[in-house]
Amino acid sequence: MIIFTEKHALKVYLSTLKAQDKTIGFVPTMGALHQGHLSLIKQAQQKNDVVIVSIFVNPTQFDNKEDLVKYPITLESDTKLLESVSCDVLFHPSVEEIYQENIVSENFNFDGLEHQMEGKFRDGHFNGVGTIVKTLFEIVEPDKAYFGQKDFQQFQIIKKMGEKHQLNLKIKGCKIFREKDGLAMSSRNTRLTKEQREIAPFIYKTLKKAKKKFTTENVEKVNEWVENQFKKEPLLELEYFTIADEKTLETINKKESGKKYRAFIAVFAGEIRLIDNIQLKN
Repeated sequence: MIIFTEKHALKVYLSTLKAQDKTIGFVPTMGALHQGHLSLIKQAQQKNDVVIVSIFVNPTQFDNKEDLVKYPITLESDTKLLESVSCDVLFHPSVEEIYQENIVSENFNFDGLEHQMEGKFRDGHFNGVGTIVKTLFEIVEPDKAYFGQKDFQQFQIIKKMGEKHQLNLKIKGCKIFREKDGLAMSSRNTRLTKEQREIAPFIYKTLKKAKKKFTTENVEKVNEWVENQFKKEPLLELEYFTIADEKTLETINKKESGKKYRAFIAVFAGEIRLIDNIQLKN
């Protein structure tokens, strides 16, 4: 595996690959890698000649600066994991390399996708995401980029950015990778206490039951039921549960035939925020 820390050196290397008509798959990450990330890499390897992974903890997407300080940095073990799946290239730039001295986000218009769910609770978050992903796309110029659907809103927003900025690549969403007990894999899971980790699968269990209820009950009843479930769990605090249109991400109040819906949830276990989602059948 070749490791680059400077964008110019990476671009020079990539230009030699592109001259040989090699296809490039790209998996952007913030490190603290887990099996979910590795599943993205494996999917990228099936469809591309060369796979590049970036590890960059992006300061502009953290609305809570304490969260940024506490974000796990595990570069040594990340590198070993990448080598274990025969990743070709790691790009691990510094904050200065990406932002120079101007650590601010661009302002994006994602046609309203950014104002739903996470956007209501995390001020400026998606401008930060848009800024770093667009910057990385411009550096790497991949043929395909891969994102996990645990962050489904982020995935839709990145697709929207690709359309609006006419970026010449395919943006692929990959299914949520879960622990054996159903908890969606996340770098934040390592920060959970033993008790929090034991109760955390309750989130996905509740989503699955909500999916079943959605086939027979109206939206209001499903929302109410989920809220009541979390009132019984003192270690978990529900921030939001919402049923939304998959395309617009707008919260719905009633079902319409022919539309695709998804349930989204954000939960606090102490100060650690966990998100998940599930596709619904109308």
